[in-house]
Amino acid sequence: MTIIIISLLLLVSLVPHLTFTAHVRIVNGNRAKPHSRPYMVSIQKNSNHICGGFLITEQFVLTAAHCWEKNEKLTVVVGAHDLKKNETGSVRINVMSYHTPKQYKNTTLKNDIMLLKLEQKVKLSKNISLISIPQKKDKKVINAGTSCSVAGWGTKKTDGPTSNYLLEAKVEIMENKKCQKLWNKHGPNSDVQYSVSKMMCTHGLGGSCKGDSGGPLVCGNTAVGVTSFGNPDACNSPSLPNVYTKISAYLDWIKKIIRKFK
Repeated sequence: MTIIIISLLLLVSLVPHLTFTAHVRIVNGNRAKPHSRPYMVSIQKNSNHICGGFLITEQFVLTAAHCWEKNEKLTVVVGAHDLKKNETGSVRINVMSYHTPKQYKNTTLKNDIMLLKLEQKVKLSKNISLISIPQKKDKKVINAGTSCSVAGWGTKKTDGPTSNYLLEAKVEIMENKKCQKLWNKHGPNSDVQYSVSKMMCTHGLGGSCKGDSGGPLVCGNTAVGVTSFGNPDACNSPSLPNVYTKISAYLDWIKKIIRKFK
């Protein structure tokens, strides 16, 4: 039995080449305090939000690879809370270049991570700042049950409308082997084979939904994961939990790309 994976983009029509159904926004979450997550980025196509992302340097945004199609032109908005308002301090910037791992597979969402190089450096301020990522490959696993958080401008419920303002939710890290078992139980013909070394899962009352792809999974003050995919039929499903690309598995790749442009 083949599973159709739900990527966390906002609109199915934006990714016609994928075998995934678009899917992922913050469900059962709360409105974030304005600008309390100044690293958050809205990734947009034709001035419409399609994915989340987060600033890791003044000129690089980390997000999910499936948020971009080849030859597509995207922009990012930094310093925003309510996307429908022309907020003082929010800035729209063009993307200069798109970088994904050579091993990225858009049919399986393996290695679902991307760096966006912006046309110009952002000016850091109270409403625009960076978030740290792991500094070295994790020797230790983030323990199951660790309290973390996700945020985004995605939908509030499965097949619901998107949110103008930033939403956030608390989540807990799931035991990796358990998540692997849940996602791989459909056998070798499943669209996704969960990778313990490159993926991680969360569960909780709230979680990511449609439009939250590319946003960060934050534990403490560090972004440890990139929102990737979830259940095709229900946001924040306990039977097929939300999956995040593990940032620590890609540190060498991230550093190599950033060094290239220094």
